[in-house]
Amino acid sequence: MNEQDGWPEGLAVGATRIGRRCNSYDECVAFYRDVVGLPLVYRSSEKGPDGFRVAIFGLPGTAATFELVEALEPVPVDRHEELVLYFAGGPARDVVAGRIADAGYEPVRQYRYWELNEAVTFADPDGRELVLAPWVFGEEPPPMRKRPDPSGTAGD
Repeated sequence: MNEQDGWPEGLAVGATRIGRRCNSYDECVAFYRDVVGLPLVYRSSEKGPDGFRVAIFGLPGTAATFELVEALEPVPVDRHEELVLYFAGGPARDVVAGRIADAGYEPVRQYRYWELNEAVTFADPDGRELVLAPWVFGEEPPPMRKRPDPSGTAGD
């Protein structure tokens, strides 16, 4: 393992894609593209050789992508299968949260961790959570770590 960056030597990954099958494919594509504003870098116009369509979003470029795959049969949905987007502060988070709210979506109940860290959570058309966090993971501590702890104990 390379001590400087924490990445294992010999694991020369050039890019990463996270895929998610979705029941409401067209609605989910529209939600992430038109409402959230993720850049759509590829969308199949026809069903591919395996019988489904795909849409790939850049996070924000193509080194890390988020793929929606049209489910061929209903798939179980765990609402806590979160996609977390980290923003540089509350105002940047609020722009996207406002756009989602203006499209008719309301924030949903979220894990206490997200609440304590000033995130806002919405459900996508399939019911999975989209978390909007107002700090950049790995670059700055989450808000609850910045506040004095009245109990004298550190918490996560």
